[in-house]
Amino acid sequence: MDYRYLGNSGLKISEITYGNWLTHGSQVENDMATQCVRAALEAGISTFDTADVYANTKAETVLGEALKGERRESLEIFTKVYWPTGPGGKNDTGLSRKHVMESINGSLQRLQTDYVDLYQAHRYDTETPLEETMQAFADIVRQGKALYIGVSEWTADQIREGVALSRELGFQLISSQPQYSMLWRVIEDEVVPASKELGVSQIVWSPIAQGVLTGKYQPGQKPPEGSRATDEKGGADMIKRFMNDDVLTRVQNLKPVADEAGLTMAQLAVAWVLQNDNVAAALVGASRPEQVHENVKAAGVRLEPELMARIDDVLGDVVERDPARTAENAPRTRVA
Repeated sequence: MDYRYLGNSGLKISEITYGNWLTHGSQVENDMATQCVRAALEAGISTFDTADVYANTKAETVLGEALKGERRESLEIFTKVYWPTGPGGKNDTGLSRKHVMESINGSLQRLQTDYVDLYQAHRYDTETPLEETMQAFADIVRQGKALYIGVSEWTADQIREGVALSRELGFQLISSQPQYSMLWRVIEDEVVPASKELGVSQIVWSPIAQGVLTGKYQPGQKPPEGSRATDEKGGADMIKRFMNDDVLTRVQNLKPVADEAGLTMAQLAVAWVLQNDNVAAALVGASRPEQVHENVKAAGVRLEPELMARIDDVLGDVVERDPARTAENAPRTRVA
């Protein structure tokens, strides 16, 4: 495992980071989830990412149990706040001071820790003054409940505003967590240049495009039974943008490229995002320990420029590059 600095900070994280979004507390039974976490630790993964909204707080509970007994100082634990939790009352969502302060306490209890290494705004809240949110984050950092602050799916302008306020208030906003993969490159034109300028790193989610880049989905065929594309709990909605024959055919044509690199297609996809020097880590989930063992083989891989160019040629115009898609993915109003 290789480790990278997160933003302009002294914090090092594992470049393959274990995420438990669509698995713990919903798709995967607790004992299997624990086996996956153990496999991650054995592979040298020290960084674990979750959120209070995942499985409506259950994912944090499962991760806390799985990490129980580990040396806390050797781990980097990340979580997030924004989306509705609990019964979904009027203040159970967003980035108001009330919701943020209550949410950090709930997350710490479920994760069985005194602090998280990174606390992230899971989306931008258009209905709460940014000053209010940033003041709440500043207080959480001063209380020792979070060491650093990050954001997720914020635009370049929103990141600029957030970093400016964080500096005024005396804490570090060091990370952005966007979707990023060979097929989804919307951060490259605006978010990445702004982040480099501001000392912010990317922790990217869905580097395998919800499983599409593994090549297991064949054009003209039904998705395999039990795959994410058949998951009605949320996975199918997320993956449907890639489930067309043009995309799937081009993905199949990546197989010779992966073979030449000596990688599986999933490893190639993870290695590809890690070639971007603004990416500190690729978030990878797992429903089986074997998937963890396979994914970590992408750590430390260097893809030659000629190979990167071939990937671009194979995928062609199915790649989404429009930076406006970041703003489109954010709620216009606070979700209740």
